[in-house]
Amino acid sequence: MIARTTRTYRLDAVVIGAGHNGLVTACYLARAGLRVLVLEARGVVGGACVTEEVFPGYKVSVCAYVNSLFRPEIVEELRLRQYGYQVLERVPASFTPTPDGRYLLLGSDEPSDRREIAKFSARDAEQYAKYEQMLLRVADLIEPMLLKTPPNLVARTWSDVWEFLRLGRRLLGHERHLPDTVDILTGSATRILDRYFESEVLKATLATDAIIGAMASPSSPGTAYVLFHHVMGETNGRRGVWAYMRGGMGGLSESLAAAARDLGVEIRCQARASRILTRGGAVSGVGLESGESFEAPIVASCADPNVTFRRLLAEDELPEDFLRLVRKINYDSASLKINLALAELPSFAALPGTQPGPHHRGTIHICPTMDYIEQAFDDAKHGQASREPVLECTIPSVVDETVAPPGRHLMSMFVQYAPYQLREGHWDEQKERFADRCLDKLGEYAPNFRGAVIARQVLSPLDLEREFSLTGGNIFHGAMDLNQLFFLRPVLGWARYRTPIRGLYLCGSGAHPGGGVMGAPGRNAAREILRDRARGRV
Repeated sequence: MIARTTRTYRLDAVVIGAGHNGLVTACYLARAGLRVLVLEARGVVGGACVTEEVFPGYKVSVCAYVNSLFRPEIVEELRLRQYGYQVLERVPASFTPTPDGRYLLLGSDEPSDRREIAKFSARDAEQYAKYEQMLLRVADLIEPMLLKTPPNLVARTWSDVWEFLRLGRRLLGHERHLPDTVDILTGSATRILDRYFESEVLKATLATDAIIGAMASPSSPGTAYVLFHHVMGETNGRRGVWAYMRGGMGGLSESLAAAARDLGVEIRCQARASRILTRGGAVSGVGLESGESFEAPIVASCADPNVTFRRLLAEDELPEDFLRLVRKINYDSASLKINLALAELPSFAALPGTQPGPHHRGTIHICPTMDYIEQAFDDAKHGQASREPVLECTIPSVVDETVAPPGRHLMSMFVQYAPYQLREGHWDEQKERFADRCLDKLGEYAPNFRGAVIARQVLSPLDLEREFSLTGGNIFHGAMDLNQLFFLRPVLGWARYRTPIRGLYLCGSGAHPGGGVMGAPGRNAAREILRDRARGRV
């Protein structure tokens, strides 16, 4: 029997989790002169933003698969391009084939978009620019808040009152756009899209951004913000443009890890935290499953709130009113991920051919109408995987030749709806059958597809929870509902990255501004940690 190690190490700060947000926090703390250790349970950095050789010779973006939301401020401040950060734009952005053999190709340029949309509706072709302008106006109002620390509604200190006054002043400065902003924050995607468009294929294509990662249909209140959240990013200064990372999404995390190491950060993989250590109401360090422990007056958790507060801490270490709020956090999820090695590209009936074409570059949407999406969700809300699933497929190998062997291709298929809680059966028994259903669905549009599949990896919501510690399989660390955003994220009174335990901070997507490969929660948390340290509070 091997004895457990019981050594103890002393540091300035420990970060739990080498996800992209954890690495961002570590970089900023180390840049300020702190001695920082990052602990990662898995054998590779990146959390859900990771590249792994799932199939021999393929670089698979196992979970996250495209980039746009990652904050350009972080790229510049941490000089990530010097460490291999490289984005590859996708032009065009999306391809939606229809059952009648037509297709919609979006994201090349404005004249091309107008021509494509006009194939289905001349009116929508005129409206599309107005829709995008509305989103830009709302983004101008909301986006600056992403890098702000939310005010505390409960504390009622003068600083919080001042923050609310500043926020109110900003809103009053954009009063003409407040109706659109309120609709985006509270309304449904269907309501927004119906206001602008009549074409089903256009609305369904746009609506996918409203449901990805959410246990909701486009008609559900709050999905307008999820839609907006996904168009708020940028690539090379172009707002709303999504890109592949060269070498897969792990290229982003690896660039952060390289920057962190240059700043003196130590990163330990296969080091699973088992306990956040406390003493007298303050954090004192982190214990590992191996028996090692690390003493530090600062601990930043990149794990979601459920893991942080209910698995790594004992309930008697936290106030009951805080725990009551934490228990109410909604982690409903209905996402399943399939990664595929392909012998050849899909040849679509709408655009035949296995040579790389524009339609292979961006996101391939299989969801021809809004009713199709609603019906897929109807199955999920009754505890059943969608009989007609919504598919969002990308083929990064068409743009990035480094991710697949010569002549081969790599596909990422993100699927809705696969509810975490099944009414009957278990995901370990059902996931392969459901994956067959998804592949068959794409095969209806590309007849050669099933025969092109060499190998596949299927990650059910339960797999996402077990492998990546995502409670409920929720990729956002908690639903992006209105009651879980801004000063309500993760819970009311604790949106400023601090926790009831002095020196313990939340730096992952469960904190403001939420999920996606953004980096903002990590940057914001580091700023608050350094402020507290400068004031002698930790």
